[in-house]
Amino acid sequence: METFADWLRARDDGALRDLLSARPELVTPVPADLTALAARAATPAAVSRALDRLDRFTLAVLEALLVLPRPLPPEALPEALDASPEEVAEAVELLGRYALIWGNGSSNVAPGVRQGLPHPAGLGPPAQEAFAGYTTERLTALITDLEGAEPRGFPDAARLLDRLAAALADPEPLIEDAGPEARTALEQLAWGPPVGRVADARRPVRVDTAATPVERLLARGLLAAEDDRTVSLPREVALHLRHGRLFRDVPARPPALTGRTEGIGTPDLAVRTAAGEAFTAVRLTEELLERWGTDPPPVLRSGGLAVRELRGAATLLDVEEWQAALFAEVAYAAGLLTRSGDLDGEWLPTPAYDLWLMRDTAGRWTELARGWLKTDRAPGLAGERDDRDRLINALSEAVVRTGAPATRAAVLSVLADAEPGLAVDAEAVRTRLAWRHPRRAGPLRDRLVDWTLREAAALGMTGFGQLVPYARDLAEGGDPEPGLEKYLPEPVDRILIQADLTAVAPGPLVTELARELALAAEVESTGGATVYRFTPASVRRALDAGRTASEVTELLARHSATPLPQPLTYLIEDVARRHGHLRVGALSSYVRTDSPATLDEILADRRSGALRLHRLAPTVLASGLDRAELLEALRQMGLAPVAESPGGGIIVTRPDVLRADPPPTAEIMRVRPGGEPADDSMIAAAVRALRAGDEAARHGAEQARLRTGEPPPRSPAAATVDRLREAVTRGVRVWIGYLDQQGRSSSRIVEPVRVEGGFLTGYDATRAAVQRFALHRITGVAELENE
Repeated sequence: METFADWLRARDDGALRDLLSARPELVTPVPADLTALAARAATPAAVSRALDRLDRFTLAVLEALLVLPRPLPPEALPEALDASPEEVAEAVELLGRYALIWGNGSSNVAPGVRQGLPHPAGLGPPAQEAFAGYTTERLTALITDLEGAEPRGFPDAARLLDRLAAALADPEPLIEDAGPEARTALEQLAWGPPVGRVADARRPVRVDTAATPVERLLARGLLAAEDDRTVSLPREVALHLRHGRLFRDVPARPPALTGRTEGIGTPDLAVRTAAGEAFTAVRLTEELLERWGTDPPPVLRSGGLAVRELRGAATLLDVEEWQAALFAEVAYAAGLLTRSGDLDGEWLPTPAYDLWLMRDTAGRWTELARGWLKTDRAPGLAGERDDRDRLINALSEAVVRTGAPATRAAVLSVLADAEPGLAVDAEAVRTRLAWRHPRRAGPLRDRLVDWTLREAAALGMTGFGQLVPYARDLAEGGDPEPGLEKYLPEPVDRILIQADLTAVAPGPLVTELARELALAAEVESTGGATVYRFTPASVRRALDAGRTASEVTELLARHSATPLPQPLTYLIEDVARRHGHLRVGALSSYVRTDSPATLDEILADRRSGALRLHRLAPTVLASGLDRAELLEALRQMGLAPVAESPGGGIIVTRPDVLRADPPPTAEIMRVRPGGEPADDSMIAAAVRALRAGDEAARHGAEQARLRTGEPPPRSPAAATVDRLREAVTRGVRVWIGYLDQQGRSSSRIVEPVRVEGGFLTGYDATRAAVQRFALHRITGVAELENE
């Protein structure tokens, strides 16, 4: 009799490639042969992942195949599902592609599927299975109550089960006899799940002693006790209550999408709106990382970002806390942010952030969006509480949800299916996903859908609820940048400086100018244009950072669209004239100046009483405060001191820009396996390797040759590479000699996949795994003859 493995073996290479493309986890790693592939495909984990990919109708077809009696006539499935033969044939073809059914006519359910669907169509087991655990004495008592007389002779359990199944073939008289309350209890189980929890389910019950509705059902065989606490509804009883129907309503096509069509503007307006949000997301991410690069927040002992720090980030960016958490998580996912060290670390930008800044706005957005699509973290969980009522912090491991990437991709796919001009609402998205992937449904997925919709809008992937073209390109694995660039404002390097000490940036500034302007001025307002204001404190901040007055003036003059106003030049010169006039050092601390009169003024000021000053020399004051405290106190008195090193040099007080490399064992972007289609060339190589493994298992000729001790082949280095590349092109196996790191020689049978970067990648039949071989360690190559 043909087995599941034999059926797989008989399929052509195209069908095997379709199977491995649909279920890529089956070739991670590549099985030794097709028998091993069949065994792996039947494992509970592999079956569960395959079932999770099925839509509601295809899953219903598979469930019907599990419960319908055999032999199965051609019209049975369409009638059971109330669908057309074409719709059923399409679902059957998909099940065959996934290898969930097999055999002639594809009517056999693959191994492992029945265990993966314990209650197909919401039905319990047939009566003979449901009561198989009953003792002969218990079955005898049950039959006696149902038939009114004790069975004659000494019937065995199998015959008693047959008689019980016959009695339940038409259970209506028994249901009527049990009473209306018992019928109500049955109807609650009729459409599934077919199991219920009761106390002491296996207690002996007879018809004449049954007191409760459940006892009356147990006494008549309308419920079966699975264990001490669980009862199940026999399949025959459930089908009777359903009037023979397997399903209530299983549409063969997905439900229509609904949503708003008014008030969403033209398609071009939607794209421009989304592009504006994309630009804002890039700008806010840069602003957040710039701040954390100089003033990094600490990492909590339990991991993550403290609530206070998250609120501070939201205040800095002028957004809600969930948006601040989103930008931090996306930066982390894109590899722009990480933690420094394992203990007492800080959240710092990575060196990749500096490379990110060198890209244009469209390129920066693409990296952020790809990080958001692939990460297994759910930023929407930040600020909520877990099952143990513990707070979930942003950037912590508590926000990891393995289904997040798949849900984001599914939501964007639903939005992509919408008609132009339709803003799909969240309920319609949830309904469509419930049909597409019914086994993945649940409260968490519904919340992930809501979070995905709002995060997609905040990141600029949707405008007025519509998926914009460049986001569609990205979701499909393409390059969104050409479509996005034309909607983004060009960075400008010119500003309008006005006499009221303000500067207007008419658009996004180039990175260098934005950094310098943020240092020398305060942001007064944002929007279509950003307004900066120059103040004595902001100019002093630039001077503290090591800029000179001439450098600040030259920078502003170079980027100003008009000549610098006199009030601004006077402000810079006035602050610079006073800046550094006082020097603060550490004795604990001291103040020195070239003007004794200045120190006289300080000592005469009543506010200096708290500074604990005393005069060491006409131009030097000592203080008991540390240098930082003394600097801040003098600045509050309206002075402009600078810090001084022991050698007399000026200390730049602005913190240096900090960076942190991720730990060697950490991944910058955490991506959970989502079942994405594998590379076509690797799938094709896997199929060849499986065929080769089957051939080797059948004949063993090559392995026998290796066991005879025949020396491995030798060939010149150039010829070796040429022969390997030819083997890749032709798809043939080769025999290679290989030296390990200790110089020991071995023979390998290899199915080459690619030769690049100094390595041969291929399926090693002698190790039953895909391996990489260093080309300089391959001593020779010989082609194997076909057996």
